[in-house]
Formats: sequence, structure tokens, C-alpha cells
Amino acid sequence: MIAMQYSFTLPADYDMAIIDRRIRDKGPMLDGFPRLRFKAYLSAKKEDADLTSAENLYAPFYLWDEPEGIDSFLSGAGFETLTRDFGWPSVQTWLIWQTKLGPDLSAARYAIRTIETIAPYANLAELRERADAKAQSAMQAGALAAIVGFDPTAWRQLLFSLWPKVPVAAEVAQIYTVGHVSQPR
Repeated sequence: MIAMQYSFTLPADYDMAIIDRRIRDKGPMLDGFPRLRFKAYLSAKKEDADLTSAENLYAPFYLWDEPEGIDSFLSGAGFETLTRDFGWPSVQTWLIWQTKLGPDLSAARYAIRTIETIAPYANLAELRERADAKAQSAMQAGALAAIVGFDPTAWRQLLFSLWPKVPVAAEVAQIYTVGHVSQPR
């Protein structure tokens, strides 16, 4: 499995209702997309008191079963339209160390993403073992999904989780609102 996310930072005065409408209208189009485990349509609003985001963001998160799914999506008409509307994003990817998925991701209303730097010469086997504990801890705290991955290009570890209610987050975490979750049919 591979996790993928890109993010668009929008102006402080951007009408985020445009993003909400885009998610509502286009979200179901990826339901059942080949090789897609799920796509969480994420946004963060600067003025949202519950989330305390420093910026307005549109930042979808994907979990792919196979790399061919990423290729099909990025080479397709939907991504072409997205880049025409918002620009050419940097697409981040992470190899998956641990995935815990509950039975009903459609109940997700919030997401937390934390990215930590992996220290040079860190014991990756130990980090991978601790990934299971992080994912399990999130699930026990009420998460609907918990994913831990790593990026060996930039040496970063990802912890991503979906929640039905506003979660308690670490100070360095980005909290998002989930507008839709696309899953296999």
C-alpha cells in the first residue's frame, strides 16, 4: 500500500464554500476507483475555531492498494481538471508501515495528520514496530482509521487518522474536516 497527499494553500479571504461544493459534487466520482482503498476529501478553514488551522487548505488524502492506482489517477482527467483549477501540486507519498481500518470510514468527520522527521541512522525496524502501537493507540482512542507510513526520500514518518468527532491532537498536527470518503463499492 502507498499513501498519497497533495495540498493547496488558499488565500485567507478565499470562499471555502467553493471547496465544500467541489467536495460535495465531485467526491462520489471516485467511489469505486480501481486500486483505491479510500480517498478522504480534506479541508481546513482558517476561521474554524474547532480546528485552529493557520491557513485555508484543500488537501485530499489517498490510500492506494497498488502504485498503478496512483498512476491511473494522476494520468487521468480528474487530476488534469484539478491542476487546471488550482495549479500543479507537489504530491507526497509514503510507503505503509501499518494500516488499521474500521468497518465504516464514511462516518469520518475529521482527520489528523502528523509528519515527523526520522533521525539519521535511526533503527527503522524499531520505528516500524512502534508504528503498530501508534496505529493501535489511535484506534483504541476512537479513530476510524489509522495509517503509519514513511518517506525514505525525505526521511519522514506519517501518522494519519480519521475520526467521527473532533480529536485531541498533538501540537504539531494538522487537523482537517472530512467532506467525503470514497471507498470501494
